[in-house]
Amino acid sequence: MSKQPNILLILSDQHRADCVGIENHPVLLTPTLDHIAAEGTYFSRCYSTCPVCVPARRSLLSGQFPHTHGARSHVENEWQCANILPALLGRAGYHSYLVGRDMHQYPIRKRFGYDHVVSQYDYFSWLDQKTQDNVYPKGISHYSGGYYSAGILHNDWTARPWHLDETLHMTNWTVSRAIEFLQNRDPSCPFFLTLSFLAPHPPFTPPAFYMERYLRQTLPAPVVGDWAEIPPHGGRGLAPDSPQISLSGEALQSCLAGYYGLINHMDDQLRRILNPVDGLYRGDNEDTVIIYTSDHGEMLGDHCLFRKSQPYEGSARVPLFIRLPEGRFPRKLKNNAINAPVCLEDILPTLLDIAGLEIPASVQGESLLSALRGESTEVRRETHIEYENAFHALTDGHEKYIFLKSKNTEQLFDLDNDPNETINLAAGGSHAERVSGWRQRLLAVLREHPEVYCDDIHRVETLQ
Repeated sequence: MSKQPNILLILSDQHRADCVGIENHPVLLTPTLDHIAAEGTYFSRCYSTCPVCVPARRSLLSGQFPHTHGARSHVENEWQCANILPALLGRAGYHSYLVGRDMHQYPIRKRFGYDHVVSQYDYFSWLDQKTQDNVYPKGISHYSGGYYSAGILHNDWTARPWHLDETLHMTNWTVSRAIEFLQNRDPSCPFFLTLSFLAPHPPFTPPAFYMERYLRQTLPAPVVGDWAEIPPHGGRGLAPDSPQISLSGEALQSCLAGYYGLINHMDDQLRRILNPVDGLYRGDNEDTVIIYTSDHGEMLGDHCLFRKSQPYEGSARVPLFIRLPEGRFPRKLKNNAINAPVCLEDILPTLLDIAGLEIPASVQGESLLSALRGESTEVRRETHIEYENAFHALTDGHEKYIFLKSKNTEQLFDLDNDPNETINLAAGGSHAERVSGWRQRLLAVLREHPEVYCDDIHRVETLQ
């Protein structure tokens, strides 16, 4: 057994937390993910502190909150961070490899501490080579040929089955490249493999088998709160990538089937990695930390909203399953459910703690190792969620307070009794004391960093 355990970080894109079997989803099949959760710890209140790609992935890589790493919205600028997860593990002797969806940072080809990166851009080139001789003219881009050529694009609610052979799907390619790494890695040191899926981010184009599985079922309808704004004309005339939707009939069924199908397909492909016949060999499996999470969720029509960058559960809450290696932690708990609020920033210190490495002072997340061992269920009092020009939110996992900047209004939801956030308790004044208490808690959080939140502090104060 090596000095440190192997680490397999499985990262998906845009996977909302309730779309797994372990959350009692009525139709979605995710047996592989459910098994990871059942063999370890399931954090039912994990949040993306800025639920959009760039800041969420920065938080995961650095263990820092958005107000520190500087991305509080979708930004496209170069970022420097000395104590970044792949680099920290690399200094400790890990062989690190990222395959699939990149970390959405800039410049695009920067490795951010990984020894090697094989990203979606390599996949697009590979797909061009596989298809251009038979289907597409030479030199055609992946937007007009290959991956996006069916016309279902990268932020659209529209959906259809994958138009090429299933073996050419990016999910299959990502797993195949990961297996190649496991078979050819340096065996003299532990590995850090980041298996990064584009799924279930649009385009909603799962292989036909998976889409058809959900097209033939009765799917759960989106929830619409008493506070939601219904798009005019039933949403007709809005662009396919509009953040507002009001779908019904075939459009809704296809959208949901495409999203569920991508998750189900990814789950089945993951079995190739976790089955010791092809992926993790038995010795590696017994000494490998396995983590599954996502950068943010997907509103999927809830409250007539689509995509991410929202404070609501569909967008901000993500799955987090951590399985400690049996060979290194023989008395680990199984089916260990933690309901305390945690966040993506906690992953870096947790992995360093598991590996017996020092956690740098720059890291703001909390190690979850005590919770994984069953020694403590308390991590933090609350989690702050934000998007720079849109909102601040605060949740303790039982209630959620939201300040909507654009409307200068407040919302309060009882997550224990109203997990779908359909009733805004801040409306009508009957819960004024509870709302005021949460407002003060948010102000306390913002006042810790007045250089960042000066204007927001003033705006929240005016609500009193």
